[in-house]
This record gives sequence, structure tokens and C-alpha cells, in this order.
Amino acid sequence: MRPEATAAAALLTPEAVRERAQELYGLGLDHRLQGWLVQPEAMAATADLVAEVVRANYPDLQVPFHARWRHFAAGGHDRWAALRARLPEDAAERARAAFDLVILSVLLDAGAGMAWHYREAATGDEYSKSEGLAVASLAMFADGLFGPGRADPERLTDLTAEDLALGFQAGPENPLVGLDGRADLLQRLGRTLIAAGMDRPGALFDLLAAEAVDGALPARAILVALLRHLGPIWPGREVLEGVNLGDCWRHPGIRRADATAGLIPFHKLSQWLAYSLVEPLEEAGIRVTGLDALTGLPEYRNGGLFLDMGVLRPREEGILAREHAPGDILVVEWRALTVALLDAIAPMVRARLGLAAEDFPLARVLEGGTWHAGRRLARERRADGGPPLKVVSDGTVF
Repeated sequence: MRPEATAAAALLTPEAVRERAQELYGLGLDHRLQGWLVQPEAMAATADLVAEVVRANYPDLQVPFHARWRHFAAGGHDRWAALRARLPEDAAERARAAFDLVILSVLLDAGAGMAWHYREAATGDEYSKSEGLAVASLAMFADGLFGPGRADPERLTDLTAEDLALGFQAGPENPLVGLDGRADLLQRLGRTLIAAGMDRPGALFDLLAAEAVDGALPARAILVALLRHLGPIWPGREVLEGVNLGDCWRHPGIRRADATAGLIPFHKLSQWLAYSLVEPLEEAGIRVTGLDALTGLPEYRNGGLFLDMGVLRPREEGILAREHAPGDILVVEWRALTVALLDAIAPMVRARLGLAAEDFPLARVLEGGTWHAGRRLARERRADGGPPLKVVSDGTVF
């Protein structure tokens, strides 16, 4: 029996994310969702905006993949290149170090809140949100907070919220949302690695390299490996067949005749991480194929784009003024609709840019346009640049 034949393992795949998101999208088109009305007539204007943003950001249309590496270069400083120059010449060891860094940085990349910022000592530049978290986490890695020149599992198990607060320059006057959740996540990572006999997060590089056939590795294999090997790091929410499902939630619109009924996975941070591991793998000589098997990321920039452009409209007045928990039906629906709408808008954006799917996969649509378009609208429409829907973050979801 294939591992994915079990009910739990079937939910630890990008196919489950996409398929179940499409089901809720179908309900939305039929006006059968609890929280949202879907207005597909607004998609043309949304695609126009995204294409405009792509051209503004990348006039030559040479868009890199959506990945954490873009944030490490905030302000035009190639911080990873400077750190990489200190590493051994061995390609596999450099890949392990890149895995160490990006795994930790992505796990620390949940929403920071609108009040937090980070001042970089070397440049004096100030960053916030994802860029600030990236620059700060790279500095902590370079300074050996997670271990000497690498991420050490034993060190991760001992990390405290106070350690991270110091590294992130967080405090009462500079509050960072979800510090305890971030520290707990890294502690869980350390314990999971130790239990699996892995000496560092970068050991995943060797596991994935061993799966490559003729030097090629499907992108979905990256996500599946992350979910299987690092699944225990996620705070216990839904558990099926003894398996922690991580970023997986309940919605009554998901109908099945098996134990997965009512469950819809998103695996947002894990997919963000999968996208971010593509470049270290390819730099080590492993060609990653089938990138579009991964889905769009259901987070507040992509999701905010569709709210701000009127593709999605709340059924109940006052919803956008209140805070909501990640497991609320409203938020689950919003995230599912975001995944499906990103699939729907990608070919529309390509058509406007005159590009083929093989040259402009979803990873480039996300990086070049939807994420930045969502951020631009947020800045234009709200003084704090925050999302249109307020979701309480524990540091492990968004």
C-alpha cells in the first residue's frame, strides 16, 4: 500500500489542498458558503492590477520564484551571498546550510503584527513584517543563536521566547505577535529532529536528494517530505490515525465517506517552505519539476487582494471590523477561496503578460504580482497597511 493510501497521509499532499479548496469555491459560486459571496465578475479588474504590478516590479518579466530568499535581499543587500561566502565549497554542505537557514526563517515567518519593526545593525535600515522577520532571522543564524554555523537540534529545544525577543528587538515598545508560539515551534522542531535521528534541519536535503531520479525531483515530493518528517512540530489541532495534520481545519462543506470528512488542509507555512527549498536544491544540481503541483499560499496578502478588489464580499456587515480565530468558518472559507482564486487568476495574468504557463508558473505569479498587489492595496486603503480581515495569530499559521 502506498503511504498516501491512508486517510491521514492523503491530507498531507498539495492535491488535497487544491481539491478541497476547489470544493468550497464551488459552493461559493453557488452562493452556499456561510461567510462570503463570490463575485467572479471582479476577477478581470483584479487580473489587470496583478499584471500591472508584475510589469512595475519586473519590467523584463524575469520574475524569480516566490521564496524566502527574496526577503533576505530586502533593501538591495544580498545578505545570503555574504553568509554563503563563509561556508565550505562543498555543494551539499552549502545546501544543508541553506536548508538550515530557510527552514528556521520560514517557521519564524508568521504574521508579525502591524506595530513591530527591526533595525539592522550593519546598515541602520529598518524593516517590518516579512522582510523584517527575514533579516532578523538571518542575523540570528549568522550570530550563532541556533548553533555554531548551523541549526543544532539540542540548541533549538532550549530556545525561549526571551531569546527570540532579544534577536527580534521585540518588547513592550516594539511588540511582536506570537513570540511564544514561535519559540514553541522551534522547540518542537528540535525535539522532532532528535527523535528522528536527524542532526540538523539540513539533513532533509540528503533525504530529498536520495529521492531524485536522474537528477530530477518533483516539487510535490518536497512538500510531502516536509509534512511527513516535520509534521510533529505543529501544535496539536486535528489528529487523524495518530497523525498530526498541522495546518488543517474543519468545514461542513467538505463531504467524504471516510475519516477525512469535514477536513480541509492548507499547509501554508510548509508550502512556503517547499517553494523556498527549490533554489538550494537546484543550486546543488537537483532539477525541481512540476512546480505548479504546489498551490497558492492562503495568507493575508493573497487573500486580502481578493477582498480589497471585491471578488469576495462578506455576507454579514461588520465582519471586517472584528477579530477572528484561524479555525473560524469565515477564515477557513477565506483561505480556501484564496487557494482556488489564485489558480483561477494565474492564466488570466499570463494572458495579459503574453507568457506561457511553463515560463510563468504559479510561483512566479505569486512573487511578481498577487502578493505585492495585496500589499499595495493594503497600504492604499488602511493606515497601518494591515489586511482587510483581522485574524488572531499564534505565530504558527499566517
